Amino acid sequence: MTIRAVAIGIGHYLPERIMPNSEFEKTLDTSDEWIRTRSGIANRHVAADGETTSNMATKAAQAAIDDAGITIDDIDAIIVATSTPDLTFPSVGTMVQSQLGMTRGYAFDVQAVCAGFIFALTTANSMIQTGQANRILVIGADMFSKIMDYTDRSTCVLFGDGAGALILEGRAGKGTNEDRGILSADLNSDGRYKDMLYVDGGVSTTGTSGHLRMQGNALFRQAVERLSATAHHALGKVGLSDSDIDWIVPHQANIRIIKGTAKKMGLSMDNVIVTLQDHGNTSAASIPLAMSVGKAEGKIKRGDLLLTEAIGGGLAWGSVVIRW
Repeated sequence: MTIRAVAIGIGHYLPERIMPNSEFEKTLDTSDEWIRTRSGIANRHVAADGETTSNMATKAAQAAIDDAGITIDDIDAIIVATSTPDLTFPSVGTMVQSQLGMTRGYAFDVQAVCAGFIFALTTANSMIQTGQANRILVIGADMFSKIMDYTDRSTCVLFGDGAGALILEGRAGKGTNEDRGILSADLNSDGRYKDMLYVDGGVSTTGTSGHLRMQGNALFRQAVERLSATAHHALGKVGLSDSDIDWIVPHQANIRIIKGTAKKMGLSMDNVIVTLQDHGNTSAASIPLAMSVGKAEGKIKRGDLLLTEAIGGGLAWGSVVIRW
């Protein structure tokens, strides 16, 4: 018997305020056409004053709990992937734990920027397989509006705020690639590429939160090759190929990266869940957010084979293969 981490609930949250590309035309040398052409983004959601990452994460978590038909008392652990915590410490995870009224189990954060949800999923899968928990709430939540330099048109137009949550439950499987749940994962990082995507502030350097800095063209060249490679590694671990995939649920960073990766894998864009036109790049939130939207729209169905992949600052990148 093999224990699989099976998805039993999904949900997301987006701040109320929608910021269209046209708003940037008022302060930057840019246009709606320029942003759409280079990124595929038309709108993004921006958190209200007083709203926090933990608030967003909690609302996404409650939506996932409701979708699963369980209560917070059924959750053993919470893992939050985020690069924009409310405070330096404690973790967003413990804040979500408190806001949900969870007084048992444990909670913590992981940080791998835009690849954070992939790393959190893999962590949760390992914990379920080793018996440390049976039901884990995995959340991706980020508020990049707080670390944007709104004079830099190459970065500030790309990002938005939001949260997504997935509940995993340990269930018995046969040990084949027909099982439901997480089938395989592939994680990577290479710190030599730090300067391609980073924030120029921090506790032990400037004492400030800093602003996001990115070498967009260089990162683009790295992304397609690394994303397709990690996808093939994850699929190969369980004897699957590109043609077995029902849906790619990619990190929603740039439509050119998404299209390039799909093409390299020989898959049609009809097999890709795309939400960045409405949400922008929500970093660690983008994959669970896209999963939640895909399920709500009736695309993702029980038994479908999903490939999720992401690359972010570090550089850190990886993929997870999961049967819904």
